[in-house]
Amino acid sequence: MKNYLMNYYLLINFSTLIISGIDKIKARRTKWRIKESTLYLLSFLGGAFGMVLSMALFRHKTRKTNFILIVTLAFVLHVFILGMNVYMDLL
Repeated sequence: MKNYLMNYYLLINFSTLIISGIDKIKARRTKWRIKESTLYLLSFLGGAFGMVLSMALFRHKTRKTNFILIVTLAFVLHVFILGMNVYMDLL
């Protein structure tokens, strides 16, 4: 796989994980929150793996069915994109 694509996925997923963790901390302290639409956007921009990891580590937004469905959709999309890139590299 191309090096720049791997670097992008590492950066966006690490950023998503950190931002989701910050949102969880703010939720516990009933402070200003990060919009769900921002978390969705990060997931669809490639941070779905980081979002799924944050949901598992922090138990963040695990009771919101719509959130789980949308993040799962983004996750599947990016698994497909990465799979296609690996497949194309093998040809």
